Amino acid sequence: MEIEKAKAIIESILFACGREVQIKELMSALEMSSEDLFAIIDSMKLDYAKENRGIEIIKVQDAIQLATKKEYYEYIYPIFDKRSAPNLSNAALETLSIIAYNPRITRAEIETIRRS
Repeated sequence: MEIEKAKAIIESILFACGREVQIKELMSALEMSSEDLFAIIDSMKLDYAKENRGIEIIKVQDAIQLATKKEYYEYIYPIFDKRSAPNLSNAALETLSIIAYNPRITRAEIETIRRS
């Protein structure tokens, strides 16, 4: 397989998964040895560093993942910080806390507890 095509496939898999991808999964998908795969991944890491991209490939145990570079955290955090928190009423929070304490509780028992 052509190296540039393999790089594109690896990048698309890592991007689409959004999680760590096991080396074995990539070896199976690309039908190549771990040595060849690591050579391509190392080349991709160099490409990302050389081009000053906002992403990098990190190794997580026996897997790799596409991640944003740490130095751009201050720009990324405000975007994620604006995520809306779920708005639950006091009654819903109360019901959830009762269920968390006793998962096998029935609706009738919850109503009895909430009235007392």
